[in-house]
Amino acid sequence: MSAAPPLTALRAGLASCHVCGQLARLPATDAHHARCPRCGAPLHARKPASIATTWALVLASILLYLPANLLPMMITASFLGSQEDTILSGVIFLWESGSWPLAVVVFFASVMVPLLKILALLYLLISVQRRSRRHPLQRTRLYRVVEFVGRWSMLDIYVITLLVALVHFQGLATVQAGPAAVAFGAVVVLTMFAALSFDPRLIWDPLADAAPSSTPPSPAVPDRHD
Repeated sequence: MSAAPPLTALRAGLASCHVCGQLARLPATDAHHARCPRCGAPLHARKPASIATTWALVLASILLYLPANLLPMMITASFLGSQEDTILSGVIFLWESGSWPLAVVVFFASVMVPLLKILALLYLLISVQRRSRRHPLQRTRLYRVVEFVGRWSMLDIYVITLLVALVHFQGLATVQAGPAAVAFGAVVVLTMFAALSFDPRLIWDPLADAAPSSTPPSPAVPDRHD
């Protein structure tokens, strides 16, 4: 006798409210318009259009990643002239000036972290669309890491803000944020929204679908052609 499929909230017709956490039963009819009985928020067994929304946000962040790293991030003007610095040129300057620990931090936080987040989201999207059953626990942990590090990816914006305040306070020069700052901030925001729109429960759905049924399948009836 085959084992019974595992009981999940989705199989039991239950859904958790994303606002207050209340576990409620979805109605058998018109489940798309169900509301939480406690706070009134819409109830969904899975985030609506999760994959399509995440794909759109990830592709937009990929398009903005290149100008964020190639265009000037900071424009400095003084009585000696003006200078435009990208993220990589700033990293090289810090490395050559002897501040290699800070150079490593800036490079990792400003270049590698957004790139790794995009690659991780692409991997999660492709594996979910292919309904992969491999390493669901590791993929769930990867999603949690991506969601956690998203809020710490604005290092360059923080540095520019501090430099602008410091330089204007001392009256030495003028520092302005370059066009890359807008693109970089957009990449960070888009990847954060992409992580929020992705539903990690989709990782586990193929395992529930592949579980053996408790009742044997009915024998196939051959077609009759009279």
